[in-house]
Amino acid sequence: MHALLERILIDPNICGGRPCVRGTRIWVSLILDLLADGMSETDLLVEYPTLARDDIRAAIAYAAEVSRERIVPVPLVPAA
Repeated sequence: MHALLERILIDPNICGGRPCVRGTRIWVSLILDLLADGMSETDLLVEYPTLARDDIRAAIAYAAEVSRERIVPVPLVPAA
């Protein structure tokens, strides 16, 4: 996974320091949002031709790593 994480860049001079794919201005959060909304990996690669499959995997790996570091509260919806 370390090789994948090297594809992610955090630089205060690029995208305001938001994590993005190295060599692009595509935010990790954008990739994750689009995947979460149901966009397929293939459609994502068509929409953003500068991305590679490993960039998408890197975004997911980065998210997994971040999720180990802190808890993000998610409101529970009562069962109907």
